[in-house]
Amino acid sequence: MTFSAAAAVDAVVASHLSRVPMTESEFVDLYARTSAPLARYLRRLTGNLAIAEDLLQEAYLRLLSQPRVPADEAHRRNYLFKIGTNLARDHFRRAWRLEPLDPGAAAAGVTSSSAAHDASDVWMVLDRVTPRDRELLLLAYVEGLTHQEISQVTGLMRASLKPLLYRARKRFAAALADAGLSPVAAGVGR
Repeated sequence: MTFSAAAAVDAVVASHLSRVPMTESEFVDLYARTSAPLARYLRRLTGNLAIAEDLLQEAYLRLLSQPRVPADEAHRRNYLFKIGTNLARDHFRRAWRLEPLDPGAAAAGVTSSSAAHDASDVWMVLDRVTPRDRELLLLAYVEGLTHQEISQVTGLMRASLKPLLYRARKRFAAALADAGLSPVAAGVGR
């Protein structure tokens, strides 16, 4: 029996993937450990509890429908976040296509009283940044993923994450300042 390059690749892939689907008890354990962080991430990413719950269920269904799943816990968690992130991206794409293209409609929806209410909640201000910025900020600073893990979840190159996170933080800081929630706008640190 000869050892080929294809066999070597198969061996590496097989070492990261479980050949046998998860048992029910393994799934229950995985769900118990990952559902709360994934649900929290999806809720903050989408800004809608009902949509987040739908995406959460769909993420676990997609995981279970895979013939092979990552063998270790960390890879399974990252794989679930990747599935959830992709589902949220699909949701945003569908929503974008369905929204009217009237730029005045978005501005007209914000009144001074709702702006004051939004300014009191950092999470609502986070909804003002782009979905990709929100995704990166949540994965890095709320979920505490490393650049390598964020790269695996988002499909972005690891080397590009540092500047992308820097720009996302700057845009979020500007949104906080616009809402009166930055330290300078609040009169702190002067």
